[in-house]
Amino acid sequence: MSYINNVRMFVRVFELGSMSAAARDMHVSPAVASSRIGELEKHLGIRLFNRTTRTIQPTEQGSIFYPGARKMLEAMEEAEAAVQEVTHTPRGSIFVSAPLGIGRRLIAPLIPEFHDAYPEIHVRLRLSDRPLNITGEGLDLAFILGQLPNSEMRLKNLLDCPRVLCASPTYLKQRGEPLQGTDLQHGKHDCLLLQFPGSSESRWTLQTSEGLQSFTVGGPFTSDDGDVLVNWALGHHGLINAPLFDVVDHLLSGNLIAVCTATPPADVHLACLFPHKRYQDPKIRLYLNFISEQLKAYLKDKSYQYSNHLQNK
Repeated sequence: MSYINNVRMFVRVFELGSMSAAARDMHVSPAVASSRIGELEKHLGIRLFNRTTRTIQPTEQGSIFYPGARKMLEAMEEAEAAVQEVTHTPRGSIFVSAPLGIGRRLIAPLIPEFHDAYPEIHVRLRLSDRPLNITGEGLDLAFILGQLPNSEMRLKNLLDCPRVLCASPTYLKQRGEPLQGTDLQHGKHDCLLLQFPGSSESRWTLQTSEGLQSFTVGGPFTSDDGDVLVNWALGHHGLINAPLFDVVDHLLSGNLIAVCTATPPADVHLACLFPHKRYQDPKIRLYLNFISEQLKAYLKDKSYQYSNHLQNK
């Protein structure tokens, strides 16, 4: 088992590019991580990494060893999954990533509940809005919100989330209430945009009587964090196009007001990407089914609350 642990540590150091990050990921000290790499290098009779005080880079031999090491670990995981399928005792770790907003608001709160139901399964969550290399970073699955990518990965579309255009009462009193997409254009309103490397949110798509229509919008502020945009909207700085779950509590309290309600934004897709073979792992299937059911129930409840709020206004 010590050899397998050493190989696991090598793979995580290779994928994360950091001894300390791999140590945190494997819940050991940096000294233990370094010791495991040293033991593996001694066993193989080669140097796997070139180390300095600030950097660690795989050697040519390390780069050659990595694909085989990764395949060996995957073969072991598949064998363990097959046994767990028969014995009905799924266990082990699931490495999950999610965008910051949905990770904090939707995914993270469900992990303790999932662990209570399946105490032998440990979910390791990584939150980031940057594009991720699922295989290269050793992830089992990645939640995505927005346009579904063309990918060789398996895609499970979990649900479509309604979006809403909204702003604070103070902002609308100062700038007027937009009623349709054309009211958002040509600098008539400050639109707060979610932008990060690789994104291009400068057009908002609305559901009109003539079908989906896109409108070019702009404003003085952009951010790569949806929570920042919500806080700017609460601070009277402009309009946001946000998933309903992100702002429903503010809509219910009156701190934000929905606009363009006759032509709401197009729904946004919440989906999950994962390598094809990972779906054969029973713990992955359990986790996805659990998350899907819980999210559908949560979002249905929030939509119901908001619909009642609109009817009672």
